[in-house]
Amino acid sequence: MLRTTTFSIAIMFLFLYTSSFSKNVTNATNPVVSGDSLLYPGENHFKNIQQLTFGGDNAEAYFSFDGRWIIFQRTSLKDGIPCDQMYIGKVPKAGEKFEYHLVSTGKGRTTCGAFLKNNNQLVYASTHLNDAACPPVPDRKKYGNRYIWPLYDSYDIFLADFNGKIIKQLTSSKGYDAEATISPDGKKMIYTSTKDGDIDLYIMNLKSGKEKKITSQLGYDGGAWFSPDGKKIIWRASRPTTEAEIKEYKELLTENLVAPTNMEIWVADADGSNAKAVTNFGQANWAPTFMPDSKRIIFASNHEYKRGFPFNLYTIDEDGKNLTKISRDNGFDAFPTFSVDGKKILFSSNRNNGGTRDTNIFLADWVE
Repeated sequence: MLRTTTFSIAIMFLFLYTSSFSKNVTNATNPVVSGDSLLYPGENHFKNIQQLTFGGDNAEAYFSFDGRWIIFQRTSLKDGIPCDQMYIGKVPKAGEKFEYHLVSTGKGRTTCGAFLKNNNQLVYASTHLNDAACPPVPDRKKYGNRYIWPLYDSYDIFLADFNGKIIKQLTSSKGYDAEATISPDGKKMIYTSTKDGDIDLYIMNLKSGKEKKITSQLGYDGGAWFSPDGKKIIWRASRPTTEAEIKEYKELLTENLVAPTNMEIWVADADGSNAKAVTNFGQANWAPTFMPDSKRIIFASNHEYKRGFPFNLYTIDEDGKNLTKISRDNGFDAFPTFSVDGKKILFSSNRNNGGTRDTNIFLADWVE
């Protein structure tokens, strides 16, 4: 969950790599007409696919623990939503329209929504306490038009109910606090923060508020999830290694910026020990989560394409073996997540967007 974090990665890669062919990027291969009309050839793990949103930028959709609700973030200029706000809606049955409502304040920018296990509360990060307006985006011309992601130090994490009432502010440090998800037992929250001078992962006990920093290697660590059995964590990391990379990383960090265009998938035990990289593909490997068996991993990547686009979904074993391509859109597929029972998958995609840059949310049955 990076959201101007992970979703901004999506938007900026769209800008950088599709500006010359944006009208054709999602239509270069037409979806299969017979059967599931929203599927592409080779997408054998999806069945009964439904498009849940139509228009705007919709992403990072995640299930509630009971499988009844979906939380996601949405930007839509034509609907008066200038930057990401948080919404929830009930999982629709086949043929039903997906109805959703605002649960954030409508002020500032939000990111990183997740449900608590009690199935009536949620968490998300927001900048609304600092300013009701959307925070400014970086002037990327200053950095050679590269992807630069702002680490807004006004982001804090809030606990709210399904009506949008804020119950508690969970973080208040001077620095970026966002990208929160909840452990399977509902007792802990893992999130990303810059509070100690780098971009690291922390685990908080939701009852006591006590927390522990669990990464310490220089670089960006974010978008973390617990495995379904609660024994491990998975996240994406960007590691500067050369002297020039380290210098640039530190300089950007002093400006509350990061350029995580090279990311790999990492796993560790639930306390952060025994950390290791799963991928070593280069480019952007991100939005990872464990599959329902707590062994295999699903993630988004552009590693097949030197131009940096498209992004597709892949599965891989924890030891880095058995890489399998899952999705086939010629634009953008990312943010995969499973229902707790493993029967359904949510993901965000550019498919069926009429040649625009709209990103929408799709729900499908998962077929092994």
